[in-house]
Amino acid sequence: MTTPRGARLTFVDTNVLVYAHDLSETRRRPAAHALLDALWRTRSGVLSTQVLQEFYVLVTRKFDPPMKAKTARDVVAAYAAWPVVQVDVALILAASELEERHGLSFWDALIVQAAHRAGASRLVTEDLQPGRRLAGVVIENPFA
Repeated sequence: MTTPRGARLTFVDTNVLVYAHDLSETRRRPAAHALLDALWRTRSGVLSTQVLQEFYVLVTRKFDPPMKAKTARDVVAAYAAWPVVQVDVALILAASELEERHGLSFWDALIVQAAHRAGASRLVTEDLQPGRRLAGVVIENPFA
């Protein structure tokens, strides 16, 4: 997927992606769905292999009823059209340093570092403090 020149990249955390597909989530689903629709239209969304893995596990195991595996695979395949940051050793090491420096969970630090690697200017999540800037990425809570 090509990003239009000058578009502000937005890294999407797992919780936003999950809420957009959770039919039982009446409060957060509309905001998550609208955000993802806008990112599709502007071609400015980015995520990581970590997000796609977590999404698959959550929707096929935690939803009530669980999403069918084929449907979940189709969603993952659709989002593969976006730029996807691969989790590799360099990203893991950078995340461990960010974790240590800022007192984050390792998994949150990995998300932040993936957003940074992607060149995203913002990270949408409900898991980190909104307005905080980490590794040059501004945290936003789309549900606040």
